[in-house]
Amino acid sequence: MCGQDKRGQARQRSPMAERPGAGQALRRAAEDRLRGMAAQPSEEIEAGWPEAAQHVLYDLRVHQTELEMQNEELRRVQLELDATRARYFDIYDLAPVGYCTLSEQGLILEANLCAATLLGVARGELARQRISRFILKADQDIFYLHRKQLLESGQRQSCELRMVTLAGRPFWVLLETVLAQGAEGERVLRTVISDITRRKQAEAELRIAAVAFQSQQGMLVTDAKRRILRVNQAFTLMTGYSAEEAVGQTTSMLESARHDADFFRAIWKSVTSKGCWQGEVWDRRKNGEVYPKWLTISAVRGCGGAVTNYVCMQYDITKRKLAEERIEELAFFDSLTGLPNRTLLRDHLQQAMTAGQRNRTFGALLFVDLDHFKTLNDTQGHRQGDLLLQAVAQRLTASVRESDTVARLGGDEFVVIMGSLNRNMAEAATQTESVGEKILAALNQPYRLDDADHHSTASIGATLFWGVETSIDDLLMQADLAMYKAKTAGRNALHFFDPEMQTLVSARALLEASLRKAIRESGFVLYYQAQVAADGRVTGCEALLRWRHPERGMLAPAAFLALAEETHLIVPLGYWVIETACMQLAAWATRPEMAPLTVAVNVSAQQFREAHFVDRVLAIIARTGADPKRLQLELTESLLVDHAEDSIDKMVALKERGVGFSLDDFGTGYSSLSCLKRLPLDQLKIDQSFVRDILSDPTDAEIARSVVALARSRALAVIAEGVETQAQKEFLEDCGCYLYQGHFFSRPLPLEGFEEFVRRP
Repeated sequence: MCGQDKRGQARQRSPMAERPGAGQALRRAAEDRLRGMAAQPSEEIEAGWPEAAQHVLYDLRVHQTELEMQNEELRRVQLELDATRARYFDIYDLAPVGYCTLSEQGLILEANLCAATLLGVARGELARQRISRFILKADQDIFYLHRKQLLESGQRQSCELRMVTLAGRPFWVLLETVLAQGAEGERVLRTVISDITRRKQAEAELRIAAVAFQSQQGMLVTDAKRRILRVNQAFTLMTGYSAEEAVGQTTSMLESARHDADFFRAIWKSVTSKGCWQGEVWDRRKNGEVYPKWLTISAVRGCGGAVTNYVCMQYDITKRKLAEERIEELAFFDSLTGLPNRTLLRDHLQQAMTAGQRNRTFGALLFVDLDHFKTLNDTQGHRQGDLLLQAVAQRLTASVRESDTVARLGGDEFVVIMGSLNRNMAEAATQTESVGEKILAALNQPYRLDDADHHSTASIGATLFWGVETSIDDLLMQADLAMYKAKTAGRNALHFFDPEMQTLVSARALLEASLRKAIRESGFVLYYQAQVAADGRVTGCEALLRWRHPERGMLAPAAFLALAEETHLIVPLGYWVIETACMQLAAWATRPEMAPLTVAVNVSAQQFREAHFVDRVLAIIARTGADPKRLQLELTESLLVDHAEDSIDKMVALKERGVGFSLDDFGTGYSSLSCLKRLPLDQLKIDQSFVRDILSDPTDAEIARSVVALARSRALAVIAEGVETQAQKEFLEDCGCYLYQGHFFSRPLPLEGFEEFVRRP
């Protein structure tokens, strides 16, 4: 107690007891701690010290206690601070946005884990990298302006731009930046990086949806009860209903009477089960007009799966339907006459055949062809021809029963189908003949074409059919053959099909098939007939086509040329002849005894009238290497006269390249001298029909003299074909013709035989 009293007395006298405020509170706390401590052994010793020393020692002990208490407080505060910093860094790193501290120059000083993840870089590798490295080049200016405004104003700034990961993947961000002070007092930029890519995508999708809603397709949105909530402008244009008139109404306001309740039940059943439906619907506009549209209905479901809305897209298909009808019309009807065309004819004929088989009745097919229709077209023009065809169509339709079919095959060819005739063949034939005569009489009446009268007749071929025993193609062929028989009999007549015609047709079909095969498999060869001068020299030859028929042997053109003309096979045959002749000319050019020879080639009208005839001939000459001056093309008189201007142009084009021309069969046609003068010819050829009787028929002899005289006046060469005797040759020589071709000199020979003939002494 004595020691404590002394400590108390020392405390009361201590000068440090006079410290104000917090210091006094700390001293009192320290003194309270000292009083509560157990007495120290040294205190008994200190009791005998001078009072001043005791005071100093006491103050030291109090101060020591104060320091200890202050250290304890510091340790507690440090622990709390550490815990707070740990919580801050957890929040900083695990935040759903990126945090970056940037220098004024844009260097990354610090970044959280989210920022590193967004940029696709390890966190430790971000330090001291420029933030601009991770900003899309196109958006660099946006960031520059963002930073500039922040540094100038000191106010918080935000912007949206596109950043890129280290791998180059772009993404949208919202940058929010404030100015702050760094650890050393420098200015730094605290930046928050928020990934807004999904928001941007949603905005883009909303923009697209908005544009789509205002598209050219009519659109409407309804609630689950099909009440209209919204329509677009295209809907208004299509239906005539404004948005104000449509909203609040149900979709039934658009329905027409074209569909029954079952139709709409089926639609909504599909929407309910499949979520959508699309198809053609006929609706009614506000003005009452019924129109077709293509409708698509889609159900919109909420989170729970229940339907919340229906989106309907509709497209007016009126024009498409009209186009389809027009296409169908063009596909099945003749555009000039409005009659069924070949396609629909076959369908109607099949129906008539089927009905005849079911009813056990005959039917008839009439093939109607106008007589001399080509003459009208060529002399009066196609307009007059079209007017005649339209009038014929009307008269044919008026001449038959409503249940019969009148069709136009093309050109001036029409077909009539008569069904449900008598069960007896003779009676059915009589019925057919009666209708045929009625048609002939109707078509024989004068026609008024514009302001001119025209008279026309027709030839009709008829054939009967029973059920489906005969094919459609065979029936058409039978009627066609009968029609040609009517033309042969003098036209303006009706003729029934004769089964004997079938034999001829079959033989012709077989010959055509063989001809096509021969063209494919190079079944042809050229023979050469010498062209000889008056002194016996061979000056050239005419290339003549032969067909090496596998069964009938070597065939001359007379056996197949007409068929080739009819089937247009004459064109590829003609080019084959020209090319083979040119190849032979090129081969002969290397042999002195053959090099001077010319080769004449007949050109058909079909081939010569081809648009690319000149180009193809020149291409053949270039390809084979033949001398064009050794090639002579023989053209007929009628070919040149029918298309004079086109013929002259083609002849001039080839003539300029060296190709020669000979007028074949001269004197058999009707060419005028004025036309003949314009043709760039090299030679006239006296036809063999004049040469044959030149010694006995004064007319033929005079024609021959006239041809020679004409040739001399035009400075043309002249050659006579079909020379069979010495007397014919001498007569022609006396007339002034010094070139000949005929059996008197040489028959057409194969290549080896012709070359041997040329080499003879």
